[in-house]
Amino acid sequence: MSKGPDSAKLHILASTVLSDVRIGDSIAVNGVCLTVTTFGEGVFTADVMAETLAKTNLRELRPGSKVNLERALRMGDRLGGHMVSGHVDGVGSIVGLERHDIATIVTLQAPEQVMRYIIKKGSVAIDGTSLTVVDFEQDKFQVSLIPHTAQATVLGSKKIGESVNLESDVLGKYIERLLQSREDKGTRQSKLSMEFLSANGFL
Repeated sequence: MSKGPDSAKLHILASTVLSDVRIGDSIAVNGVCLTVTTFGEGVFTADVMAETLAKTNLRELRPGSKVNLERALRMGDRLGGHMVSGHVDGVGSIVGLERHDIATIVTLQAPEQVMRYIIKKGSVAIDGTSLTVVDFEQDKFQVSLIPHTAQATVLGSKKIGESVNLESDVLGKYIERLLQSREDKGTRQSKLSMEFLSANGFL
C-alpha cells in the first residue's frame, strides 16, 4: 500500500478475480467496494479515499496482509449468501474464539449502528464474507465458521483483538426506513408495521 497525505493506493496480488477484469470494475476488498484503476499479470491497483480509510480496517493493511476478494455479482447469478453492497457500516473487533466440534464460534464486538440490525439467524457481512448470526447481546454477536469458510477467508486466521469490517443486511435498513416513513407528508397512514411484517413472514 502506498499512502498519500489523506489517501492510499492498494497493490493487490490476485488470480481468480482478474480472469475477466476491466478498468473501472468493482472488486470488494475485505468487504469494501473498490474500483480497479490498473491491472497486470497477477496484480491490480485500487485507490482508497480518506473517508474509506477512516471508516474501515483497510488502513491497517501492511505489505503481505491477506485480504478477501470478491467480484461484483452479475444479474442472473446464483445468490449463495445474502445481498452485500460493499458499503461498510462499521468496524468491529474479535473478542472471542471457541472451537465446537468442526465449527469455530467467533464472538465480535460491534458498534450500535451495526447492532441495531443484528437478529438471530439474520445475515451479516464480516470482511465481505456473508455469515449467519448465531446469537447476540447488547454490543456483541456470534457467528459460526465451518472449516471451508475458515480456510477460504481471512476471518479464519484472525486472532482476538483484530478488527473486521461489518456490513449489516440491507433488508433491515429498508424496513427501518419504511417504518420511519409511516406517514406520507402527514396525510396518509402507511399499512406497514412490525405486526404486518411479522404476519407476512418478514420477521
